[in-house]
Amino acid sequence: MEFWLGAAFVDTHEFVPLAKAADRLGYATVAVSDHIFYTDYQSAYPYSDTGAPPYKPDTHWPDVWVTIGAMAAVTERVRFATNVYIAPARDLFTVAKAVSTAAVLSGDRTILGLGVGWCKDEFLQTGQDFHTRGRRLDEMIPALRTLWQGGTVEHHGTHYDFGPLSIAPVPDRPVPVYIGGDSDAALRRAARVGDGWIGNRVYTEDQLADLLARLTRHLSEHGRTLDDLRVIAPIAAMPSADLYRRWADRGVTGTMAAPWWLATPDEKARHGRTLALKLATMERFAEEVIAKM
Repeated sequence: MEFWLGAAFVDTHEFVPLAKAADRLGYATVAVSDHIFYTDYQSAYPYSDTGAPPYKPDTHWPDVWVTIGAMAAVTERVRFATNVYIAPARDLFTVAKAVSTAAVLSGDRTILGLGVGWCKDEFLQTGQDFHTRGRRLDEMIPALRTLWQGGTVEHHGTHYDFGPLSIAPVPDRPVPVYIGGDSDAALRRAARVGDGWIGNRVYTEDQLADLLARLTRHLSEHGRTLDDLRVIAPIAAMPSADLYRRWADRGVTGTMAAPWWLATPDEKARHGRTLALKLATMERFAEEVIAKM
């Protein structure tokens, strides 16, 4: 079982020390979330009853690729993932060049987690069509993989048409592409073209069992099984080695942890809502759970 550090809603200055700690303590991946700006959104946030997003105007959303570059420079082992990057809100070459550069500078420690996005406002401001975002992402993924091969390449499709051309630098190894989201469209996309799947919320064990069954059905349509896909699933249960062993046996290859959300009253009293609290709870989680796996 891999343990990913879910670093959403983290202040920008905290990413580098958190990455250093994750590297030292045995976390597999640091996951960074993506938004371009905050506004009085026209779009309803799909995962709350009110439609309001669970963050505020002053919540930090640093550029994910700049942040990954900074964290990679001070670490040796831990990987970095986007959870998730809304690629179709950007043009193809911006995505290709940013991801490729991060992969090279990190020594192939970068995972591209992708989603179609819910926020129409971001698409309007970046000049990308919100209504074709799913179809464009379906075409973008193979186009990105072609560009990352290196050398002179071309692609002629419905939404993207380029070449012959080349970009540099390109990574030595293929960048893993994980698909985020639990809609049927997202699960079908993961089954069809994904190297992995990332859950976009915390799931009860019953919900997770249902998701794995749905994902298994979609994979079978493409001659694949859960063994062919990395499955990263946040689980709504108290962390324990037994919990994670049980789900590893059922095909879950990793989970998401933000240990400071489960800080004890004593830890909160001692550290407050500070970087020190995050580091202390990360250390405790590593001792109580990761080390036992």
